[in-house]
Amino acid sequence: MSGKFYRLKEAAVLILLAAVLLAVPAVSAQKALPAQAQAGEQSGAPEKDSFIKWVDFNVTYLAMKKALTLDIESHRKGGNLSWVDLLACLGAKYGGKFDRYKSADMDVFAKKLETQSLQEATKGLNSFAYYREAYGAALGGLTGTYLENGQEKYGLTAFSPIAKGFPYAEYDDFGATRTYGFSRPHLGHDMMAATGTPVIAVESGIVEALGWNQYGGWRIGIRSFDSKRYYYYAHLRQNRPYAAGLCLGKTVEAGDVIGYVGRTGYSAKENVNNIRVSHLHFGLQLIFDESQKESNDEIWIDCYALTKLLRQHRSAVVRDPVTKEYSRAAA
Repeated sequence: MSGKFYRLKEAAVLILLAAVLLAVPAVSAQKALPAQAQAGEQSGAPEKDSFIKWVDFNVTYLAMKKALTLDIESHRKGGNLSWVDLLACLGAKYGGKFDRYKSADMDVFAKKLETQSLQEATKGLNSFAYYREAYGAALGGLTGTYLENGQEKYGLTAFSPIAKGFPYAEYDDFGATRTYGFSRPHLGHDMMAATGTPVIAVESGIVEALGWNQYGGWRIGIRSFDSKRYYYYAHLRQNRPYAAGLCLGKTVEAGDVIGYVGRTGYSAKENVNNIRVSHLHFGLQLIFDESQKESNDEIWIDCYALTKLLRQHRSAVVRDPVTKEYSRAAA
């Protein structure tokens, strides 16, 4: 009787264990999937939350510069070569590791993309779709058509965060340790400039955040029109941090003056200068789903190479002698 009881008990445990295993999602299998699969390339119907969860943006300045040059030259000749397509091809080839970048590799893909369809040119690049979406989110709104002396042109439409004619210094400090409040990595890029230096809107968009943050001091958050990019400008000037008229919900254009460099922050009390050296903290968050906006799943990318690229396109400004305010110079 006792043996029969234990055999029945063991059978019940096995049945219960099997039921539990069947009910548990295959979390480990999902983690083992390649990045492009997590971005929504799984076979069959995509998961409800199959959006990109992480991006390591390691595209070098030289790669971006050449891709942009090829893009502009193509459009001037009536073509439609995309610098994002080019960089996504290389990202797929290198697995995102641009320390392997060779200019000749870009030439090969440029030729393919000019003579073949995108599908043909990317055949065999299994992660191309992932990199195209990731790099498209980071760079998608930075080129386009614009008017110059009454003529329509195509090229770089984004601007450096620092106004033309104002000196600044920078180095790649993304990921460096910060200790105020708690130990954490630096998720932005510091551009060292004098207090009062005009800060420029890199891309057109809508002001989503304005006011005090104890880490960033006086800061501005601007969302791109396609909602993929959130630009963060922090440590702005004490007492007069923002351009006149800037407010939540306002639409700003790329090249507009939005604020002034300072050294506010690192204080729960507003309007305090606790940053030792005046500088602009410039950050870029990629957003593939609104759940990532303000959460533990935020995606901030290293934008040092991007600011080097944008150095070639800086917005000229003029100063009002009465109000002392800077504004964008007339084209």
